[in-house]
Amino acid sequence: MIHKWRTITLSLVQLFSKSQDLKKIVVSTGWLAVERVFRMVVSFFVGIAIARYLGPEQYGQLNYAQSFVALFSALAALGLDGIVVRNIVNQPSRKDEFMGSAFVLKLFGSLFTIALTVGLIIFLRPDDPHTQWMVTLVAMGMILQSFDTIDYWFQSQVYAKVKVYAYGISFFLLSLVKVVMIVLHAPLIAFAYAGMAESVIVAIGLLVGYRLHGNSMRKWRVTFACSIEMLKDSWPLIFSSLAIMIYMRIDQIMIGEMAGDHELGIYSVAVRLGEMWYFVPIAIVSSTFPSIVQAKQINDELFYERLQHLYDVMAFIGYVAAIVTTCFAPFIVTLFGQEYSAAASILICYIWIGLFVNLGVARSSFLNTMNYTKWHFVTSFLGCVMNVLLNLILIPRYGAMGATIASLFSYWFQTHGSCFFFRPLHKTGAMQTKAILVPFRLRKIMAQLQIRSKGEYL
Repeated sequence: MIHKWRTITLSLVQLFSKSQDLKKIVVSTGWLAVERVFRMVVSFFVGIAIARYLGPEQYGQLNYAQSFVALFSALAALGLDGIVVRNIVNQPSRKDEFMGSAFVLKLFGSLFTIALTVGLIIFLRPDDPHTQWMVTLVAMGMILQSFDTIDYWFQSQVYAKVKVYAYGISFFLLSLVKVVMIVLHAPLIAFAYAGMAESVIVAIGLLVGYRLHGNSMRKWRVTFACSIEMLKDSWPLIFSSLAIMIYMRIDQIMIGEMAGDHELGIYSVAVRLGEMWYFVPIAIVSSTFPSIVQAKQINDELFYERLQHLYDVMAFIGYVAAIVTTCFAPFIVTLFGQEYSAAASILICYIWIGLFVNLGVARSSFLNTMNYTKWHFVTSFLGCVMNVLLNLILIPRYGAMGATIASLFSYWFQTHGSCFFFRPLHKTGAMQTKAILVPFRLRKIMAQLQIRSKGEYL
């Protein structure tokens, strides 16, 4: 056994040393992983302190406001993330045009989304000024997220260090502020202000990093033609992202409305713990996406080979996270206090959603590269409808556990099951099926890795 793992390790080292592209991917993913692991560890302990300090009732109110804003955050992003990165990789000479146009589009998208969000919460809760003000504060942070456009350039260059500094420093500072707020017995509304302050620091960090790399926002160009060009590609992603956010967050809104803030507070602990490790698939896909795009330009065989590798890695990570969390869920939840003990059983079920979240994040690389943005929308819309219907049936009967079951089925259907209803997605659906069976394919994958290490990684 020791000899076997030594052979695999040597194969990985040889493979790594032969590919500059792979080195960039691994280094970039490593930087993102370090930042996210740091964020995960800090947010875990700070999150425990906040949950214990606020209690299930107020913790539920805070998560209600955050989830309500998150429902419409996709409108502010305009589905431009993968589109802009892809365009910069394919046409680097137009970088400033893509960046400038994307920034302005996101800015107007943010303003529209803030107005929509605030208007809706006033309509839904006309007699609850406290919730209205919290939602307004959380929503205001979306204006500063327009500066996330800068991160698209760093993603296209597979260079994550600046993003790590910007997001890591801001998160660390605001975590310290939240601890001080707990010590000083700050009111609930103060935590909404803290979230907006974090967006300010991130924006400043990205601007500084972009400038230090010899770039300037002054060089950006905004053209109507480029804006329309990107919106033509991204409009299905806008609605698909909206659908994704709805079925990711509508459960918390519906629990708050149908079961109360106390039940929502318990459910929110399980959700936060279950989603804490989602930075891993996002970091991997952000770093590998340019490589996937380049593979498609070379030939389809290489493209699908890399895509299958990505699916396999994502599925494997999903299994590891789910098994480990299932084993330790009761112990982890006890750290939040006896008031949240019911969250353990919810977490054991909720953590398995991550397997399909991973595959869904990986599938976005395929859909964006192929410009299959309409299938993003169609499958996300169907998953959203399924989730809402199941929530309406299950939440009144089973509360938070009903919402968890609804989410598990809808995530599976949106990511995997729906692929077999549409011919263009049949192949990627089969590849995901293969990835889901990765525990039974580990021996074969290791053998292929050893063979590949003797050749070149394209």
